[in-house]
Amino acid sequence: MKKLLLLLLLLPILSFSQNCVPTTIIINLDQYQSETYWTIEDTSGTMLTYGSDYGSQPQYGIVVEQRCLPAGDLIFTIYDSYGDGLNGAMWGGLDGSYYVVQCYDTIVTGTDAAFGSDTAHIILSAPCPPVFGCMDSSYVEFNPRADTSDGSCSTLIVLGCIDSTMYNYDALANTMSLVPACDYVLTLTDLIGDGWAQTSNLEVTQGDSVWNFTIDTIAYSQEYIINLKSPEPVSFKFSISNQGMQSAAHCGFKLTNPLGTTIIEVAPPFIQPLFKRTVPTYCGNYCVDRIFGCMDPLALNYVDTANTNIQCFYVLGCTNSSYLEYYTQGFVADTSNNSCVAPAVWGCVDDSAFNYNPLANIDNGGCAPVILGCMQPLAFNFAPLANTPDTCIGLTYGCTDPTMFNFDVNANTDDGGCEPYVFGCTDSTMFNYNPLANADNSSCTPFILGCTDPSMLNYDPLSNTENFSCVEFLYGCMDEAALNYDPLANTENESCVTIVEGCMDLNAYNYSVEANASDNNCLYDAGCITGPGLPYWLNDPCYAWVISVDDYCCDNEWDEVCQLTYDYCDGTYVGDIPARRSVEKKLISITDVLGRPTKVMPNTILFYVYDDGSVEKKIVR
Repeated sequence: MKKLLLLLLLLPILSFSQNCVPTTIIINLDQYQSETYWTIEDTSGTMLTYGSDYGSQPQYGIVVEQRCLPAGDLIFTIYDSYGDGLNGAMWGGLDGSYYVVQCYDTIVTGTDAAFGSDTAHIILSAPCPPVFGCMDSSYVEFNPRADTSDGSCSTLIVLGCIDSTMYNYDALANTMSLVPACDYVLTLTDLIGDGWAQTSNLEVTQGDSVWNFTIDTIAYSQEYIINLKSPEPVSFKFSISNQGMQSAAHCGFKLTNPLGTTIIEVAPPFIQPLFKRTVPTYCGNYCVDRIFGCMDPLALNYVDTANTNIQCFYVLGCTNSSYLEYYTQGFVADTSNNSCVAPAVWGCVDDSAFNYNPLANIDNGGCAPVILGCMQPLAFNFAPLANTPDTCIGLTYGCTDPTMFNFDVNANTDDGGCEPYVFGCTDSTMFNYNPLANADNSSCTPFILGCTDPSMLNYDPLSNTENFSCVEFLYGCMDEAALNYDPLANTENESCVTIVEGCMDLNAYNYSVEANASDNNCLYDAGCITGPGLPYWLNDPCYAWVISVDDYCCDNEWDEVCQLTYDYCDGTYVGDIPARRSVEKKLISITDVLGRPTKVMPNTILFYVYDDGSVEKKIVR
């Protein structure tokens, strides 16, 4: 009993090893804080650490405990001394929850508040894997969580305006240039209007700076101006005293940047005490909006506030291209003075041209000369460009290509029936027979049968006709004595693995890391005080039977009674086995897992302490 109490006292300062796994235990309390506690044990039942005494925390407060746990299978158990779990909603309040986090990963999620007196979770505590990434913050690829460089830093940060619609857009920049700090408006609210004074406060943290704010007067809200850096994160934590616990539901807050954007808002009727909320900040950027206008002070439409130039106007005149005056003034006017009078008429003004237009006043450069020719589309000498009729010649159809087989010297119009010379093998018994050829070129090649697929084992480069005899390459180990011998393989790939027999069970005492084939001879340590060895292996059935019927043989020593029991099992001894003398023990106390005296409670881990110094762990159902 004294050893158990000493262990419980030492647990909070136990150090496991340099290789222990950093672990965060998060408890979101209900309104009955003092009823909640938790433990972490190894699979043998040894307690490694625990958390309790939360009665001083505010209702619905968040408790964050840091521990460093050994690697391996562990058991996390959360208890409620009243027996209703964290089920505060059942009594008119709010439910609680609990979480266990390792390496940014939540390995226990306790959102079922109605767990009764206790609930246990088996967890695998494992060292955090390295987080690879760029560790240099001067690069775009920077990963703030990375702890191991992977050489991915490649693009240096170039600050500037990266919005292509802005006046000062920088095509070389890859990261927006932000305003580094600005004044924010922090608004505290109270639904009842009786203020927060002396009962509640909001802690604001950014970097090394810490501020505390409260509504220090009778009011529904109160504003504060706070200068914050950007884009550095800012954190908020609400605290409340025990005497003001019931007023937590009245409180809320909001943070607004100079641009009018609400960065965070936690509105009543509930704000969880001690819960840290973290958000990024933003004060704007250095981009400048475009202001379009003429930027030349000599122009008629000059705009002195413009930073992006548009067309400037300098000369008055006719600016409508539909009027003659627009062209006679030399196209110099860029600002109208209502001088447009005569409509512009485009056309050919040359009276000797074929398409002369007597109404035109502006030459369109399209005057066409007189062109004589046959204008009958069905004639042989039809001239599509002619605009004045001339002699036509009739059509004579035939092949007009002198390189063709059926060329007609009398034809003047091709009928599309020309037949070209087609050279090739005209022997139908040959491999390369060309049924379209009309002229043999002595290129005939006989059929040669074989495998024509170069990816096959029996590929024949001389064959030109497939005979479907191809055999695929089947790579594998062709050694019959090897572990991975493949009887179907026809091509050795040097993959043979020598057979190494041995015990392949990681849990066995004689496990062989070199073995790749089981020899069916694994040995298992029974974990007794006598240690491993013949015959004391757990897979010896007689030995396993003896220690199951006589705990003394495993927990104390292997004496004569143990050996006679073993001989009786394997048939080498016939007779009565001496009975082991028993001594009646007297129960002197019962304690809970924290060493406190208690009465018998069902479904609870209890320790029974006897007058001979022994302690038994029991769960009464």
